Amino acid sequence: MRKNGIVVAMDGPAGAGKSTTARLVAKALRYLYLDTGAMYRAVGLAVIRARTNPDDAEKVVALARSITIDQKPKDDGVQTLLNGEDISAAIRSPDVSDAASRVAVHQGVREVLVTTQQSIGQDGGIVLEGRDTGTAIFPDAELKVFIVADVSERARRRKKEMSQRNEAADVETLEIQIRERDNRDRKTQERLGPWPAEDAVLVDTTGVSIDEQVARVVALAKKRLHLEI
Repeated sequence: MRKNGIVVAMDGPAGAGKSTTARLVAKALRYLYLDTGAMYRAVGLAVIRARTNPDDAEKVVALARSITIDQKPKDDGVQTLLNGEDISAAIRSPDVSDAASRVAVHQGVREVLVTTQQSIGQDGGIVLEGRDTGTAIFPDAELKVFIVADVSERARRRKKEMSQRNEAADVETLEIQIRERDNRDRKTQERLGPWPAEDAVLVDTTGVSIDEQVARVVALAKKRLHLEI
């Protein structure tokens, strides 16, 4: 087993509930929580602020190499920093979400972020959440979980999240945006390898309470820990 425990890699489409589940699983296991998706969102925000075309690979990769992205534990989650600035709230807007999805297709951006993520989690004792956590980042993760939920439920969850931030949104528009992002992400993954990872455990969160989701993943993690001891 690794120095600090196992690596729990959680992946899945946007809005499936992997962020909340991962945070609570990390808390239950007393592990570090790392939101890899937030790192791509940080690049997306930097691109928007620089008024750079997110589809311009050369400029986006150069920008990604010039910025500093960090994460620190905060309450039950994580604080994302861009050049020392707390951008945890700023990266949750639909515009940043779209930009993140577009910059993530650039191999150079992925290389920059994956190197950082591997360095943070190499000793284990970590729950990583986001794209490629169980493939490109930690293909040798002891536990890989792929969280899914139907589009309608994901849109309702996103609307609730946005309403809590006093942001206007309607479910129909969000469903369209989610389907578009799913299609874009799927095309990206086709070029990078299998998605989900072939050895990932599929967890469908449609109609399932957060407590049930967390309990199932924690049980899987404890089983892996027992096998590793």
